[in-house]
Order: sequence, then C-alpha cells, then structure tokens
Amino acid sequence: MKKNPREKKYPAAAKIVLNASLVASFISLGFGSSALAARYLVVLKNKEATFQAANFEKLKASGLYDAARIKKTAARKSIHQLSLKSARTLEKINSMVVQLENESDLESLKSSDEVALVEAEVFHPSPKPVAGMKVNRRSLKSSLTQSMRRILDDATAGVAGVGAPWGITAVKAPAAWTLSGKGAGARVGVLDTGIDRDHPSLKGNFEDGADFAGDNKGAYSYFDMEGHGSHVSGTIAGIEDASGFSGVAPQAKLLMGRVCGDRGCSNIAVAEGINWAISKKVDVISMSLGGSFSTPGERTAIYNAEAAGISIVAAAGNDGVDSVSYPAAIESVIAVGAVDSTLSKAVFSQYGPELDIVAPGVEVLSSVPMGSGRVNTVTITVDGNSAVVPSSVFVGSKDFVSPEKNNLVLGGLGAPEELAMANVKGKYVLIRRGGGISFFEKVQNAMANGATGVLIYNTEKGVIHGTLGTNKVNIAVIGLDKDGGEKLASLLTAGKNIVAGIESKKTDYLAFDGTSMATPHVSGVVALMKAANKALTPQQVRDILGKTATPLNPNDKNQLGHGMVNAEEAVKAAIQLK
Repeated sequence: MKKNPREKKYPAAAKIVLNASLVASFISLGFGSSALAARYLVVLKNKEATFQAANFEKLKASGLYDAARIKKTAARKSIHQLSLKSARTLEKINSMVVQLENESDLESLKSSDEVALVEAEVFHPSPKPVAGMKVNRRSLKSSLTQSMRRILDDATAGVAGVGAPWGITAVKAPAAWTLSGKGAGARVGVLDTGIDRDHPSLKGNFEDGADFAGDNKGAYSYFDMEGHGSHVSGTIAGIEDASGFSGVAPQAKLLMGRVCGDRGCSNIAVAEGINWAISKKVDVISMSLGGSFSTPGERTAIYNAEAAGISIVAAAGNDGVDSVSYPAAIESVIAVGAVDSTLSKAVFSQYGPELDIVAPGVEVLSSVPMGSGRVNTVTITVDGNSAVVPSSVFVGSKDFVSPEKNNLVLGGLGAPEELAMANVKGKYVLIRRGGGISFFEKVQNAMANGATGVLIYNTEKGVIHGTLGTNKVNIAVIGLDKDGGEKLASLLTAGKNIVAGIESKKTDYLAFDGTSMATPHVSGVVALMKAANKALTPQQVRDILGKTATPLNPNDKNQLGHGMVNAEEAVKAAIQLK
C-alpha cells in the first residue's frame, strides 16, 4: 500500500564532543527585546547536541567547553539559569522544550548549527467518540473521593453493561490467548486523555502514568476527566472478569501519558509523551488521536520511537473522507479504520492509500471513569403493556436526577408549524430525524412549544447517538432506532395513548463509536504479538498484521486496508519468526 514519504531523520553522532556554538546559543538566551512568551519544541540534530543540553552544568564544571567563547558572553544569562525556569530535555527524541519570552531568544536557537528545527506549540483537537460521549464531568469532580462501586444491573445490560464486548471475539483475541499468555509481559503506552487507575477493569494492569497537558483538575495529574483514555485502555488490556468483559490483551500492562487536555492535544505534549514512553521501554504506543496535520517535531518523535523498537498504532479519523488523519498517515505508523458488527466499513471511518487495517469501532463497550457514565432506559407503555426500547441520551440533554414519565405525542420532523399543531405542551414529543432540520433546531422548536422531552428516531438502521453540539438543554433528549420509532409513530397515528418513562443511571462502562475505538483493538493485538515474540521489529509487526488480516470487501478505494485484524493468525506468525 502506498504510504506517505518519510521525513528525513537526523543522524546520531558517533561520539560526544562539546560544541561551542551550541553552548553559546543557549547562553545567549534571555536577553531579547520584544515580548514572545510561548512554548517551543526544539529538535536537535544529533545525540551529541542533546547530551550537551541535558548535561550542560556537569560539562561546564568539568571545563569541557570553549573558554574563550564563554568569556565573551559571561555577562549574559547562562543555560543553567534558563533551565531552572523553563528548559526541559527530551533525551529519547533528541529534543528540548523551552519557554521563550523574546523574539531574539527564538532567533538565537534557530541560528545554532546544532538545532534542526524550532516549532511553536500548536493544538490538535481533543479525541472524542463519534456523536460525543455521555460522561458526566460534574459527577467526576464531586465523586472523586467517594468509594465508587461498579453498577451492573438491568439498566446497563445490552446497552453498555455486562458481558464480552463483541470486538474481542471479532478480532479472534481469545483464540490467541493461549499462544501469547494473554499478553503477559507486554507493555502498552497509551497517549490520550488520561485514565482512571482505580477502575476495577484497569487497576490490576495499570503500571504507570504521567501528565503532559498540565491542566488537570482531577484527583491526580493524569486522571481521565473525559472518559476517552479509560475507554481505549479497557479495550487494550481490560482485566477479564466473571461477566465476560475483557480487553484484547487482558494481562498486558498499561502506561498512560495524558497528552490531551481542555485545549486539545499539543504537539509538545505528544512529543513529551512519546519520549516518556520510549524511556519506559513500552512495546507499543497507542494513539487514538490526531488531526489534519502533524508537525515535524511530532514526526521526529515517532521516528525515534520506531528506532527504539516500538510500534505505533493510530486512528484513521472520523470524518468519513478519503484522507487518513495524522499521525496515522505517517509511513511507519499503523493506520486503523473502523468496521461495525457486520464487518462493513463504518460510515465515519476515514480511508485512503495510507490505511493499513480495520477493527471494531461501532458500539464498542469499554470502561469509563467510575460512576461517570450515564446509561439511559426508555420504557414505553401502551394499553397497560410495557417494554424497554433501544435508546441513547443525546450529548447536551438534561442530566436525570430521578426517573421521569410523560405522555408521548407525534411531532413529525420537528418543524415549528408541526409542533404548533401537535399540542406538545407539558408532554414528550416523538420526532423523525431529517428534513433539513438539525437536532438542536428540532429540540429548540419543541421547547418553544412547551415540550418537556424529545425522542428523535432514526431513518436508518441503529439507534441515533446524537449531540446538540456545544448546546445544553434542560429537557430530556433521547435517540431511538428506526424500527422502534416508526412503530411508535404508527401507534400514535392510530390514536393510541402512549406513556414514555425515562431513567438514567450511573455506570462504569459505555459503548462508543469511532476509529478511536478501533485503534486499541489493534494495539491489543500488537501486545499479544510482542508477548509471544519480544524480538519483533516495528516493520515485522506491520508486515504480519497486513499478511494475516482477513480481507474485506468492497475495497476498491482501500476503504478497509488489508482487512480485519486477526489476533490468532498474527500471533502464530509472530511465533514463527522466533
């Protein structure tokens, strides 16, 4: 498969020789004239330069520097003073992170013979599942110190609760467990939004964590306030339990680098996370994040990880277009797309020549921070007979404190004139998706006419997992599937009296959609492969995944890469290379 050309790597020096020009450029920092005040990632050309930056004070004390050059700049600020305030060396990726206050400081770094590039901090969008997630951040903040317990009851069953996630079987992970010891001995670095290290499905496999975003308000610096990082972690290495829940590699170890915060995922945080993962000697780095571009500094960090023997797996993106996101589009990265339970390409999954493989990415059940999930139950009563219907809570909907019940009326497509005639005041209203009216507009129209809840049903297969964008409302907004919604509409048209009851309960597990959810399936398979054969190189891992994948069609535009990842065959092939 055609991949993007790799950026030139920076060669490592054969020996350490102190370079006076590099020392001088560092010493001169701090005396510029114009204000700047920004963080920068400085990529150095070789290990010699990185060594000098990391060990400047020791070298200076030993006399290993150009005395004449230092004397000329004696009146200026030293690297020692700068380092105490802002400079941090990322030795595994030959880089530094610095806070620069002046334009002349920036020019001083750029002019050094030993500096390959200097790039400003930029932010990629923070990763989220398709249609958002129903994770309650207020609950997290108020409940972090409480003793939370796992909720496994009828409200979560079949939606986001007990049992084996369908993807674990679909990738044939259980068939590979005997050959790979369920991933024992493998270590996975996850770069994401953080992790709930005390979650019952994660605690036993959690090894270490670090925060590189720097804005966490949780119980500890790498705590997951979003739910995304805990979800992908559970798919990779969730502990196998009595209910059947498990990750792909249930005995592998998890290391979480929190690189995404409120502002998104910064290039500097990503580089720091990769540097940290290399220092921890992980076997694979899982990155369910990305965007339309990557920076040279990020690419350099990725190439250094590959040189250290680490495979990197990343999400293809959720915009449904024929262009793979970065960092997945980078040549050496394993780019992962998503399929649903029929093994058809998920409509949101990005594709193109850079796509390597696909994995389950629709209705993927996994762990979220304890007590933060919201699972919704909708009960419909007609002529005294009640039944629970498939449903979801829209992101932006009212957060239920207690169960609610109300009469249901028909509201067409949710246009203002339809709702004005439907007598919706004080009632729930059933609305069909579409008609050129956005979800939020439908809800606004219903609220304007006094509705206390909106049930929106799909026009295609499956339950709507919708979002009101950045808007929040104080009424219930529920998504239904096509069959259930059409049946309710038919009954209402026939004059039946229908009562809808809505209940929302806390849970530690939710089902999400996205290539973010497909990526950890592949990362888990790589962990199984490395557990079976530690000597595998990143290129061997990629080759094996491609050769052992189960081909899927149609694939005329490389919508599905080599096909569905196959853990059983991949582990067998890994063992054969021992």
